[in-house]
Amino acid sequence: MTLTRRAWLNSAALLAAPLIVPRSVFGQSNRIALGIIGLGSMGLRHVKGFIQEPDCQLVAVCDVDAGRRREAAEFVDRTYGGGGGCAQYNDFRELLARRDVDAVVLALPDHWHALIAMLAARAGKAIYGEKPLALTIAEGRRMSDCIRQHGTVWQTGSWQRSTWQFRFGAELVRNGRIGKLLRVEVGNPPGSTCPPQPAMPVPESLDYELWLGPAPWAPYTELRCHWNFRWILDYSGGQLTDNGAHDIDIAHWGMGCDHTGPQEVEGTGEFPEEGLWNAAVKHHVVCRYANGVELFIGDKTRYAGGVRWIGTEGWVHASRDKGLLTSPAHLVSAKLGPEAEHLDRSLSNRQGHIRNFLDCIRTRAPTIAPIEVAHRSITVAHLGNIAMQLGRKIRWNPQTEQISGDPTATRMLARPYRGAWHHDALV
Repeated sequence: MTLTRRAWLNSAALLAAPLIVPRSVFGQSNRIALGIIGLGSMGLRHVKGFIQEPDCQLVAVCDVDAGRRREAAEFVDRTYGGGGGCAQYNDFRELLARRDVDAVVLALPDHWHALIAMLAARAGKAIYGEKPLALTIAEGRRMSDCIRQHGTVWQTGSWQRSTWQFRFGAELVRNGRIGKLLRVEVGNPPGSTCPPQPAMPVPESLDYELWLGPAPWAPYTELRCHWNFRWILDYSGGQLTDNGAHDIDIAHWGMGCDHTGPQEVEGTGEFPEEGLWNAAVKHHVVCRYANGVELFIGDKTRYAGGVRWIGTEGWVHASRDKGLLTSPAHLVSAKLGPEAEHLDRSLSNRQGHIRNFLDCIRTRAPTIAPIEVAHRSITVAHLGNIAMQLGRKIRWNPQTEQISGDPTATRMLARPYRGAWHHDALV
């Protein structure tokens, strides 16, 4: 697809409407009309998750891969028992222009998150945005400011906040049950490699130009797109931003750092010497905070998967596979009275994260995973990638969100957009 300046300006003008109360929230059906943009692995999971909620109606799906959007639309129509009721779009702007759509789910490659999220906010949609929040720290700041400006209901796909072991583990730490917090460890899976890949013809079913969007142009090859974008630095940040987005978020939750960040970040990484995928295969990042706590992020060969908080009187370890482990062991069944600090909660499962988003659309209450919190947690991963690529310590001011004394690192806080996809169009 070739994006002309006129087409861009027309779409931007269309989406500049003032924030209005969504039609269907108070319409005859009282259902929240939902569109899902991006139908890969996570997108299809969201289709199958949101469709279970009786007060939500999936009305549209969007993907640059015709096969994926057809599969999703057919599933929706079969589930609802109707034929052809779910609209299909190749271009996200057509879906966002629909005034009858109240909310959207964004499950796209990272390099698309910021542009579509900000246009969706301007169009008055509530947004469930997948993690990691953004491709760069500068994008994340713009996104958070935009969501606040438009009063948008936002839920980040950091669904671990809606599960018991991560929430209760963080509550134990914040209530001093392991004494003074000293150290936090996050264990991620290793990255992946692949050899150099030949240029291939673009499949007829794929709008490859729109898939690339604001990213640098590169020839099509099968292992560049869909799931594998995670291992290419033009589109993502490897396991440090992929799995790390979940566990750094939980680490910060227990540390009480939802609205701040480290002062120093340093790290080492092993990067592929050749091949298509160029994100770190192994990583080790150390972050130091103003209160003296250190956060260590590395491969599961170094740290156990999940999050471990270590204090002067014990430790708490929360993970998906082992649940909640504590030392001393009795902490796992400890009771926190009404005077204790209790964290926000939704139902204790992934579906509860979806339910929390839909409920907050109606109540206008903050979700359990707000955008500013997501920005602060993924900032740690981005700083880690910068430190690994440059091979030196980064000094970071979490109040001003600036790097001190390192112009090269400072330039890596943002990236240019390609062609007509330009930051200024979203001011």
